[in-house]
Amino acid sequence: MNKEAGEFSGVNEMIKKRSLGEIERIYLYSGMEFPHTSCGCFEAIDFFIPEVNGHGIVDRNYGTVAINGLPFSAMANQTGGGKQMPGFNGVSFQYIGSPKYQLYDGLQLGFESGIYTIVWMPTTVKERVVDFLPEDLIDKIATEEDVQDINELKVFLKEKNHPVVDTWVEMEEEEEEEWEEEGAMVPMGTVGLTIPGAGGAGGFKVILKNCKVHAESIIIKKIEPKRRKK
Repeated sequence: MNKEAGEFSGVNEMIKKRSLGEIERIYLYSGMEFPHTSCGCFEAIDFFIPEVNGHGIVDRNYGTVAINGLPFSAMANQTGGGKQMPGFNGVSFQYIGSPKYQLYDGLQLGFESGIYTIVWMPTTVKERVVDFLPEDLIDKIATEEDVQDINELKVFLKEKNHPVVDTWVEMEEEEEEEWEEEGAMVPMGTVGLTIPGAGGAGGFKVILKNCKVHAESIIIKKIEPKRRKK
């Protein structure tokens, strides 16, 4: 199997059996591809921030919204309950100090460790895990005291020369799948939109109840992490 990703045949066989065939693959060392499932008792959540091609970590004691605009409770609903949601991964504080921490995700960006993908965490979390962090990375990870939104985070990472900045590339014109009809109207009722996850793993569904939506067009874009420049 794939040792760098933490994929093992025995784990795959068991997850397929226990999930009644709903989940067939698990990468133990990735939060982006086939991440492990969680019940809901995780200490923290590792979440992908596509705007900066990095990851944030937030714990359940953080009382306000994280840098991505979501509170822990909202992300926990997507992360727990046995779901396999690429970009959201339930983790423990001790795992952050492991050399296997999101190893596969780090390797995909050209890093020797997944810990170099971390760009944001609350001050209380940073103080708790500071001994696990590489010395040259500590001051390059932002907290709520340093930045208030994604734009400020981008500036902070550039000023601190965070390793993920090397993975940023000029935005190329992306293909867009667009559907458009003048006066398009979604009728009153319940509408569900299913968005698959990476590699066919998981995904998520948006359910609008009792809705009546008017839109000129619907644009669907696939966002994937960028690789580090060589």
